[in-house]
Amino acid sequence: MKTSKKQIEVSGTLSFKKTDMDFLGNDRIALLENIDECGSINKAAKLVGVSYKTAWDSINAMNKLSEKPLFIRTAGGKSGGGTILTAEGKELVRKYRLIQREHDKFLTNLEDKMLDVDVNNLYRFFEKVSTKVSTRNSFIGKVVKIVKGETKSEVTMAVQGGGRIIAIITNESVENLTMHEGSYAYAIIKANSVIIGSGDGDIKVSISNRLPGNITNLVRNIVTTDVIVELSGGNMISAIIPNACAESLALKEGDRVFAMFNAASVILGTD
Repeated sequence: MKTSKKQIEVSGTLSFKKTDMDFLGNDRIALLENIDECGSINKAAKLVGVSYKTAWDSINAMNKLSEKPLFIRTAGGKSGGGTILTAEGKELVRKYRLIQREHDKFLTNLEDKMLDVDVNNLYRFFEKVSTKVSTRNSFIGKVVKIVKGETKSEVTMAVQGGGRIIAIITNESVENLTMHEGSYAYAIIKANSVIIGSGDGDIKVSISNRLPGNITNLVRNIVTTDVIVELSGGNMISAIIPNACAESLALKEGDRVFAMFNAASVILGTD
């Protein structure tokens, strides 16, 4: 937003939320458009100016909140495969750009009316409401089972795209969230709460959530490695593990692994 002594020039970007979570914005649409053009998430990320991990997190968030897949991955060929938009993804981009044009017209009309506004008060207001929250591992699903104990409840949620997540929360939280079997909720798991186990066989550990998948990307930092795992149904989950653990497991892209986390580490929310 730019200002002058006489008038405020209004500008803004169009964004949408779904189930109280960020779903669609100009940056994510730009990613989809570049994926559609070059057929590669990695190339699209470079064109938009973000890391591969950020691109994955963004399009994965959209895919999980969409009723139908927005993109699919292709395998084989000389280039080793790539990523293409589905018909649903292409239509989403088209509709967003259509709405954006109407949004721009609205801002232009609003600008004409923003005369003699107290700019200082306006800035203080925006400073108060501009807190930004980021969530990496979030899943939408349907509550299929609730087992209540004396003080805590075990909640089982069937995740969109396949798989189940088990969470343990207080009975008070179940009531406050008005959660019941058949209701919809979202689950959030911090990346540093996710444990990676390698191998195709059954892993016997005392952890409620063990989700099988394949590693799609590894990002090595100074002391930790970011591991992105594609689960069945196309859902993605991120884990942050020590470099020493990644080395001892000899992790590499394409490996079959288990993403595991305790039920107590899952945060549940509802609209």
